[in-house]
Amino acid sequence: MAVGEQPIIIKKIKKGGGGGHHGGAWKVAYADFVTAMMAFFLLMWLINTTSPEQKRGIADYFAPASVSQTMSGAGGILGGSALGSDGSKSAGSSDVIEELAPSSQNPNAGDSKEGSKGKTPEEAAAAAMAEAQAKREEAAFQSAAQSLRQALQSMPELAELSKNIIIDETPEGLRIQLIDQEGRSMFNQGSAQPNDRAKVLLRAISKTINQLPNRISIYGHTSASANGAKPEGDWALSSARADASRKVLQGSGVEADRVYQVSGKAASEPLYPDDPMLPGNRRIAIVLLREAPVLPEDSGL
Repeated sequence: MAVGEQPIIIKKIKKGGGGGHHGGAWKVAYADFVTAMMAFFLLMWLINTTSPEQKRGIADYFAPASVSQTMSGAGGILGGSALGSDGSKSAGSSDVIEELAPSSQNPNAGDSKEGSKGKTPEEAAAAAMAEAQAKREEAAFQSAAQSLRQALQSMPELAELSKNIIIDETPEGLRIQLIDQEGRSMFNQGSAQPNDRAKVLLRAISKTINQLPNRISIYGHTSASANGAKPEGDWALSSARADASRKVLQGSGVEADRVYQVSGKAASEPLYPDDPMLPGNRRIAIVLLREAPVLPEDSGL
């Protein structure tokens, strides 16, 4: 090396291997995975909670209106411009028009299952919501009825009175009836005040009522007299018994604004029409009402 010349230094730099644990690419991949799993479980939940009619309505909502299966061409999107089954070539065959407008043949044809194809997306969505609400309400009614039956069997003071209660469903809602049995009545003869048996049952029923948000109607019923007549005073007596039952329910925690109707029906609707004088016709009926679905603002109803 000549005097005065500086030495040449070669520096080798070793680069790191991708950042190691300090890299952020895995976080993005993990977030995508969690999002996909959440969407998957949400899809599974929707599949299990929707009926075939609701699935059909949702499918019709997202289906393109211009695509239909035809006998012309290849049956694709542009199938309308291909050679049709009748041998003529046109921009849109009659097969496509009939497929796109099936309701024009008979606007009133088809039941609720088939009628979803002719509904607008808003109507299909409203129908799906109404049906989902009805199913939720049905499940809530069944759960409430089951809990009341279990309470009647688990409590000694109620197990003896379980035969005095009938639980069923009507178009009006879930009906709970306190009926008289031979030698075991809910009201003393001619009295409007429930006796101790009826009060115990009404307090148990109030716990079931408080499980649901539905409003209630309370009806009083009497039986026909020995000669089959319907005494005039039974109207006032049945109304007074229904109102006395309302007071017991409210005293057990049922809110006053949940009571929709309190009325007496005397012997006009016997539980046993073949024998209107049976003690079982004397009863108090408490109905958890089915709530009407909320209609869209532009429904015009």
